[in-house]
Amino acid sequence: MTTSITVLVSGSGTLLQAILENQSEAYRVALVVADKPCPALERAERAGVPTRVVALGADRGAWDEKLAQAVAAGNPDLVVSAGFMRILGQAFLDRFQGKTVNTHPSLLPAFPGADAVGDALAYGVKVTGCTVHFVDAGVDTGEIIAQRAIRVEDGDTKDTLHERIKQAEREQIVGLLASARLDNGKVTF
Repeated sequence: MTTSITVLVSGSGTLLQAILENQSEAYRVALVVADKPCPALERAERAGVPTRVVALGADRGAWDEKLAQAVAAGNPDLVVSAGFMRILGQAFLDRFQGKTVNTHPSLLPAFPGADAVGDALAYGVKVTGCTVHFVDAGVDTGEIIAQRAIRVEDGDTKDTLHERIKQAEREQIVGLLASARLDNGKVTF
């Protein structure tokens, strides 16, 4: 059975593009939802995938409920946060916790948050990487599904290191999605 996926995006959509290009009998992207207009939506539209924008408003709880409703409209088996730069609140998690995964550019639990690559470089680590994890109420604290280590090279900048990490994230999530299986309504990898 094919896993139906909704992808959450906020930016350029390179991770979304990799997911779209590697669809197979294992998974199909049914919907892409963004928190703002962004190039990722254009990628989805070119691929013929329906899109929605749920702009963040002053009332965070109301936004979270609207986001959950928009995602539910796609009837996903799995939700993939692909560069979605918002914390998912309780209304969303009540519906999709255990069905939502995120990619993060560090070897969690090290360097959670929005500037993981910069934090890793500032700390002086020799190895960092990427993590795919289930989303929970914390910031990058959910159960880890998979990780891949990336060596920090002499002379790496935030941009050069982040580009290598993003490549590893794309390979890792596509591989996981290709192996995803539905088991009693739950996706397993």
